[in-house]
Amino acid sequence: MHRFRFRGRSQRLCSGAQPTGIAANFATVGIAEDTGGSVRGPAALNSLVGLRPTVPLVSRFGMMPATPSQDTLGPIARTVKDAALLLDVIAGYDPNDPVTAYAAGQVPPTYTAFLNRDGLRGARLGVIREPFDPKTDMTSDDYKKVKALIDKGLADMRRLGAEVVDPVTIPELKDRVKKTFDDNFFETEQAIDGYLAKHPNAPAKTLREILLSGMVVPSRSTRLITNVGRTTDEPGYVKVLLLREETRQIVLQLMADNRLDALVYATFDYPAAIIRPDALTNPSFADLADPGNNRRLAPILGFPAMSVPAGFTADGLPVGIEFMGKPFAEPTLFKIGYAYEQATHHRKPPATTPQLRGEP
Repeated sequence: MHRFRFRGRSQRLCSGAQPTGIAANFATVGIAEDTGGSVRGPAALNSLVGLRPTVPLVSRFGMMPATPSQDTLGPIARTVKDAALLLDVIAGYDPNDPVTAYAAGQVPPTYTAFLNRDGLRGARLGVIREPFDPKTDMTSDDYKKVKALIDKGLADMRRLGAEVVDPVTIPELKDRVKKTFDDNFFETEQAIDGYLAKHPNAPAKTLREILLSGMVVPSRSTRLITNVGRTTDEPGYVKVLLLREETRQIVLQLMADNRLDALVYATFDYPAAIIRPDALTNPSFADLADPGNNRRLAPILGFPAMSVPAGFTADGLPVGIEFMGKPFAEPTLFKIGYAYEQATHHRKPPATTPQLRGEP
């Protein structure tokens, strides 16, 4: 794991252990669940590649759900090529997850066919400058550190032949993300209770039982327990779905009007947060550990997104840059991400576990 972890920095809560092992060269690739960013966030903070696929592309059979309309599984890897190889294995139809039928005809023989060092030449990229998170302080030193690396990445992309439209704007972006993601707990309890019902030997039978067991740290349980009892039968859920579809159409129109191949933004607007001494007991830590979060747009749209290493801050903290494409545009993301990766080579393994001969 990167040396910053020893200084008490957050791995962004979900899926954090797996990417630290991959970053330390203890594993080549991993598969993680991404409801709101748990593939791309930990990947970004460990100088790795993380891909959230279009929702129907990969079977979710066997995973514990959180928000089924957003849940997916995706690869975390040290290189874009390794991520492509793993997606070759896991993408495709599975009768155990009927939603994968929507991906029929969308899976190429191999995603490695799109790995092109010249893949940025002629690509049109739209830059989202507005933070997705209303708590983001654009005057802070941490924000400026990340912005400098993103600006350098955009300059590299221009040098590699990309046309960069900077900026592009999604109207009411923060409000849309909040109402369609942060406020959407309608699916969670039903989904988890349904999953537990299929596992009679599980130590708990319901989400409510888990949250009231005293075994869940307050930083994670407080927000969930206040939303127990919400269901997809409520009018509020219909409003979420309608706003989500409206936002999807706005983004597709934005990309069409500007002839964009992908949207680009920082995976996080801040480097990894410092873990507070009261992290396990402070109910607000879930928010404090996740500042500057730009990962949530792709899940509410159902679009694919890839985080690629963008370098390190002056104090050695990894930063990721994220590319988001239209549905089933994984080939485009691999083409763009690979070209950027191969031209910049930002990924560095930690000094404690250097790469072996022949490893990326």
